[in-house]
Amino acid sequence: MSAGPPVDPRGPRFAAILTTVVLAVVLITGFWPLLAAQTVVFAIGAFVGLKPAPYSVLYRLLVAPRLKPTSEREDAAPLRFAQAVGFVFALVGTIGYATELTVLGVVATAFALFAAFLNAAFNFCLGCEVYLLLRRFAPSQSNPAQ
Repeated sequence: MSAGPPVDPRGPRFAAILTTVVLAVVLITGFWPLLAAQTVVFAIGAFVGLKPAPYSVLYRLLVAPRLKPTSEREDAAPLRFAQAVGFVFALVGTIGYATELTVLGVVATAFALFAAFLNAAFNFCLGCEVYLLLRRFAPSQSNPAQ
């Protein structure tokens, strides 16, 4: 299964900015239904694809038309992996808040916020880097007889 076509790298950074805002609001207010909504956003990006992900749609419709075109492209696979990692942390956070295990909710949300902030502020995708490390150390599939 393909991870999807390469993407404009400014799109994921825009998504990281929105994610940072959403997660910060959750931590400040404790309004966990917003975290549940962010969990759905992560799930769409990870398991359906980046193109239909809500923040990608916003970027394509509202932001990209106002920017200078770029030929720079980024592989979708690391980005989708990062979305899956964000999904796990947001899901754990949502479960924590919903079951009144508030410390679990706060810690999981804070981890997700940290990763989103790194991407938004410094263009450093932590999930993407983990994906690349895992690929580097994964057993090679080139010789299945071994």
